[in-house]
Amino acid sequence: MKRDVRLSTVLHALLHMAEAGRAVTSEELAEMVCTHAVVVRRMLAGLREAGVVGSTKGHGGGWQLERPLAGISLADVYDALDAPNVFAIADRTENPRCLVEQAVNRATREVFAGAEAILLARFREVSLADIAADVKRHQPRKPR
Repeated sequence: MKRDVRLSTVLHALLHMAEAGRAVTSEELAEMVCTHAVVVRRMLAGLREAGVVGSTKGHGGGWQLERPLAGISLADVYDALDAPNVFAIADRTENPRCLVEQAVNRATREVFAGAEAILLARFREVSLADIAADVKRHQPRKPR
């Protein structure tokens, strides 16, 4: 099963952008998150439309945050990525007339919908500032 790492990758890129404190090119971000610049541009395009990042062209241009980290939640980023499927488990549809298959599908849909609602609610509670604080807590202390 193919894993969707876009959310993790774009969060990684956004935190590097914040750390840089300047416009960062797609090429620089691609190197930071170990992917291709085209992939970075594709992911950040939705974030630009959502007002999370902005971009400038030309010399000295690049991507920059449009909001402070505390004003960007995991839900903002998830939504800007077109809300990727959280669960890869799908309904069985080989025999749609089978009452057992129908009951199993109803039960699993209900469970997954409830779990997804909890996850998305938690996404709204966590900001990029929370993640940046975690990074800072785990950085090795520099000797004086």
